[in-house]
Amino acid sequence: MPDAPLLVIAAGGTGGHMFPAQALAEEMLRRGWRVKLSTDPRGARYTGGFAHTVQVEVVNSGTFARGGLMAKLRVPFRILWGAISARRSMKRDRPAVVAGFGGYPAIPAMLAAGNLKIPRLIHEQNGVLGRVNKKFAPKVDIVACGTWPTKMPEGVKGIHVGNPVRRSVMEKHGAGYITPGNWPMNILAIGGSQGARILSQMMPQAVALLPEEIKAQLRVVQQAREEDTQSCEAAYAQAGVRCEISPFFRDIPRLMSEAQLIVSRAGASSVADISIIGRPSILVPLAIAMDDHQSANARGLAKAGGAIVIPEKELTAISLSKCIATVLQDADGAAKMAQAALSQSRPEAAGHLANLVEELAAKGHG
Repeated sequence: MPDAPLLVIAAGGTGGHMFPAQALAEEMLRRGWRVKLSTDPRGARYTGGFAHTVQVEVVNSGTFARGGLMAKLRVPFRILWGAISARRSMKRDRPAVVAGFGGYPAIPAMLAAGNLKIPRLIHEQNGVLGRVNKKFAPKVDIVACGTWPTKMPEGVKGIHVGNPVRRSVMEKHGAGYITPGNWPMNILAIGGSQGARILSQMMPQAVALLPEEIKAQLRVVQQAREEDTQSCEAAYAQAGVRCEISPFFRDIPRLMSEAQLIVSRAGASSVADISIIGRPSILVPLAIAMDDHQSANARGLAKAGGAIVIPEKELTAISLSKCIATVLQDADGAAKMAQAALSQSRPEAAGHLANLVEELAAKGHG
């Protein structure tokens, strides 16, 4: 479809940026658009879920947050070279719109689009703008927000669209919930790229403290770093609890839908997935998250009664075990939590964001 309008999506770094970008790509392809993804070599590792029709362009970028002095001195040159490369690509095949999802891999394409006067929007997943989105927010045409309210720079207005979720998650939207009881139960524990270690340590200890009648029925499916997998499995075996431990699960939406309880960090994509599927959760916001944005992400679910939030500094085996028991020993309460989580979902988020893209494209042609 060479005559179809082109959307360039600029994203990368983590699944938190790439999952909503993938959701928008799926929606725009459905509407007959062409889609390119502009990312850097690190972001390219997260592109497996994108449709094969999405062209992936890998450009240079860099961050000041990692590496020594020499690496930091090279960052501006890497970004400049990436922006020149992205600009050349856009001159050959001009996009109707460029959409940035944050993360330093998004910088080159966003700079190139600004230079070429191509309409731009950004989508911020978290309740606080990330570094890259904060820089671009005053300069772009639209700032779309996943979590509401989102803290904005002075003079910038955001539009609340919600966090788009991938089609594989939408297929489980509102999936029937089997309440906890005297039958097999699943807990899904997911930590995200930065937050799996503390849950690897705390979850087996917390589960070991649960009443025997819960442990007898329990199976824990847990994401853990490669180096923590064996110790995690050994701890669950000692507690007499069945488990499945892996650094990566391909089918998180199915695992979420089968869980009686989810224990998770409060990354924006995880919170969005939990609410779309509608499951009780215990959320442990990442303490080192910039501007404590994970606490902001968790607020909506907690306020609605869909989640219990444990600040990281208060996370102990005892506090976590008590919260797990609270959910698994109260079938009616768990069902209400699942319903409350579902009430916070925004299944229309990808459609709203796609509408904004099309509105921007129409103005650009006008």
